[in-house]
Amino acid sequence: MRRCLPLLLLLAAATPSHAGLSGPEKKIAATVDAELPRGEVLLEKLVNQNSGSRNLAGVEAVGRMMRAELEPLGFAVRWVPMAEVGRAGHLVATHKGNGRGRRMLLIGHLDTVFEPDSPFQHYVRKDATHAEGPGASDDKGGLVVMVAALRAMQAAGTLAAADITIVLTGDEEEAGRPIAVSRRDLVAAGRATDVALDFEGLAQEGGRDMGSIARRSAGGWDVRATGRTGHSSGIFGGNAGYGAIYELVRILDEFRRALPEPNLTYNVGLVVGGATATLDDAHIRGEATGKTNIIPPVAIARGDIRTLSREQEERVRAKMREIVGRHLPGTGAEISFDEPYPPMAPAPANKALLDRLNLVNRDLGLAEMGLLDPLKRGAGDISFVAELEPGLVGLGTASHGDHAPGETVDLSTIPRQAKRAAILMTRLSREQR
Repeated sequence: MRRCLPLLLLLAAATPSHAGLSGPEKKIAATVDAELPRGEVLLEKLVNQNSGSRNLAGVEAVGRMMRAELEPLGFAVRWVPMAEVGRAGHLVATHKGNGRGRRMLLIGHLDTVFEPDSPFQHYVRKDATHAEGPGASDDKGGLVVMVAALRAMQAAGTLAAADITIVLTGDEEEAGRPIAVSRRDLVAAGRATDVALDFEGLAQEGGRDMGSIARRSAGGWDVRATGRTGHSSGIFGGNAGYGAIYELVRILDEFRRALPEPNLTYNVGLVVGGATATLDDAHIRGEATGKTNIIPPVAIARGDIRTLSREQEERVRAKMREIVGRHLPGTGAEISFDEPYPPMAPAPANKALLDRLNLVNRDLGLAEMGLLDPLKRGAGDISFVAELEPGLVGLGTASHGDHAPGETVDLSTIPRQAKRAAILMTRLSREQR
C-alpha cells in the first residue's frame, strides 16, 4: 500500500470542487478516492496474469478474477465458452435494478496482444503516476475503472436501482471467426439495453481528456494477380504480357492515387510474388521463389481498410473492385474481403451522450471534453452494437505505447474516469426509458 501514497497525495492536491454533485454523487467521488490503493492491487494482479488472445487458459483466469469482483456487487455472472471459434470465451454479467431507468451495457475485454512467448509479462510501477505492463491500459486499466465505478455506486446506494449488463470479450484483440458467432452474445446484449459505455482507453490531446463518439471499421483485403509465365525477354510482348507483379503494382498504385477521401485509410501489409507465391493459413507470412529471367505468374498483396460508415465501406470496396478489374495485357487479378469489424458512425445520439458526460465533468469541476477525431482511434467491440443504441467510447485509462513492450498506464486517470463513469451511470439509471 505504501507505494500508492505519492499518487494519493498528488490526487488530494489536485482534487477539483464537487459543488455541483448531489449527496450520493459526493459519496461516489469520496469512495473512488478512498479505494485507489485497492484498485492498483487489482490492476497489478490482472496485468501479471498473461491473457494473450490465444492463451485460452489465461483469458479464463482473468475472467475468474473479474467474476470475483462482480458477484459481491450483486451481478449474476456467466461464462460463455467460444471453443467453436478457437477462443476462450466471454464473461457476461447482469445486475437487475428497478426496471425503470436506462438499461446500460458496459463493454471491455479480458485479452491482450501479448501472448505467453512475449518478453513483456509483468507489472512495474515507474513513478508516482505511471506503471507499465502488458495490457496495463488496454484493457486491464479499463476493467479497474469499471470495478471502481461500480463499487463506488454500491457504497453510495445508487447501484441498487441500476439495470446493467457487462460483456467482457475474451478475443477483442484477435476476434474469433466467424464474427457472427464470436460477437453473438455482445449483439444480444445490445438489443436488450438502451445505451453502451465502452471502457477502452481514454484519449488525450495536449493533456486534455477527449470524448469519443465514433470508431472506424477494420477489415482486410487480399489481391491475387496472375500472369503468363515465360522467358523474361518476352515481357510486355503480345504473347507474354506484363506478368503478375506488374499487374499487382498497377493495382496498388491505383489504390494509392484513386481512393483517398476523409476518414478512410487502407494499408498494404504484406506482398509476395514470383514464379511461386503463397501465404500461410493465418495470412501473416508469405513465401515466394523466382528468377530475374522468369516472368512471374503469381503475386499476392494483403492489407486492411478502415472506414467511418457502412456506406463508405461499400463505396470504397466497389472502387477497389473496379480498379482490380482493369487488367494489363496478359494478366488477371481478383480481390477478396474478409469479415470486418463494423464502424461506429458519429451519430447525434452519441454526441448527446457525450453532452451528458460533460455535465458530469462540470459538476465534478473538470474541464469539458472535446470531440476526438475518429482517425485517432482503432476499431473496437462497441461498434457491433452501434446501430442498436447510442454509445460512448473511452471510459478507460489514458496511456501511451499500447500494443508494444513498455505499454504504460497513467494511474492518475483511474479515479477521474471512475468518478465520471459512476456518476453518469447513476444519472442514466434515473432517467425514464
